Amino acid sequence: MIIAANFKTNHTRESTANYLEALNLFLDAYPTHCDVRVYPAASSLLRADLYPHVKLGAQNFYPAVNGAYTGETGAQQLDEFGIKNVLTGHSERRIILKETQDFIAKKYAFARSNNWEIIYCIGEPKDVRDNGFKAVAEYLWAEFDGIDTDYEKLSVAYEPIWAIGTGISAQTEEIAEVLDMLKAELKSVPLLYGGSVNAENLRQIVSLKSCGGALIGNAALDAANFCKLIQIAQNK
Repeated sequence: MIIAANFKTNHTRESTANYLEALNLFLDAYPTHCDVRVYPAASSLLRADLYPHVKLGAQNFYPAVNGAYTGETGAQQLDEFGIKNVLTGHSERRIILKETQDFIAKKYAFARSNNWEIIYCIGEPKDVRDNGFKAVAEYLWAEFDGIDTDYEKLSVAYEPIWAIGTGISAQTEEIAEVLDMLKAELKSVPLLYGGSVNAENLRQIVSLKSCGGALIGNAALDAANFCKLIQIAQNK
């Protein structure tokens, strides 16, 4: 089971180091079967080998080793920190930063060519959800255009856009319906849920038949709280 913390634009380099030290000590004292991942801000990346119980990842990357891409992070920079684990397709980059499906597919192919672990994010807006499950299914499958779902280091995170950072999580029945649909097609690909995950709803979410973990935002920004979430997943 994958339990991942996405910091987004939160934490400094110092507070990230303190967080990871506390998390690594907790996992050393209380070993877990969970695959624990943390995605800090790009300015707060640290050497992955310093935290053996945690997989450090990148929230974003440019699909190039290096080059004239002002403000971007390439493979050369990630390699310096030993980062081989990335997010891509997140709705905030699709919507706010206008990443197209073609560009996301290009990023995905680059990550795959580097043999990185990938959490690929999909999710529908509220107006699509309001049009019923058929509309949701069509919207989500369109987000797989150009994506090789046979890649063995792929995980998929279902994050309904209307639930991200709103405090409104999807109902477990809604989550199960989508994850079951994805599982029928994607088979062995681990499926995560993200969107206002917290200590109150995590146990139900990770108990769903097709759920393989959670991608957590606000509730994971505090190290002690993230440790509690890991324990919930461990004991589900």
